[in-house]
Amino acid sequence: MTVSNDDDLAGLKQIGRIVADALEMMGKAIEPGMTTRDLDRIGRTFLETAGARSAPELVYAFPGATCISINEEIAHGIPGDRAIQPGDLVNIDVSAEKDGYFADTGASFAVPPVTRAVERLCRDGRRAMWTGLREVGAGKPLAGIGRAVGAFAHKNGYTLVRNLASHGVGWALHEEPTEIATWPDASERRIMEEGLVFTVEPFLSLGATFAEGGDDPWTLYSQPKALTVQYEHTVVATRNGPLVLTMPGQ
Repeated sequence: MTVSNDDDLAGLKQIGRIVADALEMMGKAIEPGMTTRDLDRIGRTFLETAGARSAPELVYAFPGATCISINEEIAHGIPGDRAIQPGDLVNIDVSAEKDGYFADTGASFAVPPVTRAVERLCRDGRRAMWTGLREVGAGKPLAGIGRAVGAFAHKNGYTLVRNLASHGVGWALHEEPTEIATWPDASERRIMEEGLVFTVEPFLSLGATFAEGGDDPWTLYSQPKALTVQYEHTVVATRNGPLVLTMPGQ
């Protein structure tokens, strides 16, 4: 999607705020003993109250309103009976649709008590995302995002999962431009047009370089097995840089 008028921008800002507020509420609600289904129910209630529809449910018939992944699960975890434990690393991905507009956001949350390494991983996961976001702007190369995130990861001793990419969003949950690498990709030649809408969502890890499937059709696991965080914003490329749509309470 390329934003071309104020109505489109207003619609995107509205759904962006909704998913961001849902994510924030879910993150604050995490506590040991609750199941991922309990946590998903909080997100579902918030989205429905705001008049929004879960995008993975709507588009892909995903068995949950949100994706909740714990520890060895790094993406697309199905909400269910798994109980959250002290020390867990919980990733929540919230995407939704309202009035024909889609937005997508996510974050990882460490459940105390956690090690210094996990605290650092979460801190640096956010830093990696913002390192990529700072490369967003009209007329700039999409490859700049992956180059910047890759340099950050290398400098700080992390790996990046290289088969889970950022993507276009706006009129649909996944649309052009597809497969935007958040790692260095020498083959990437595309340029960001003014108004282009997409996600920036690096997967920063303590050793994983790949995501692979498991026993169900959805959940993805780190390979090699290693703790991994994901932080994600939906953004618009403008002449003045990135316009982040998925900040809570905006």
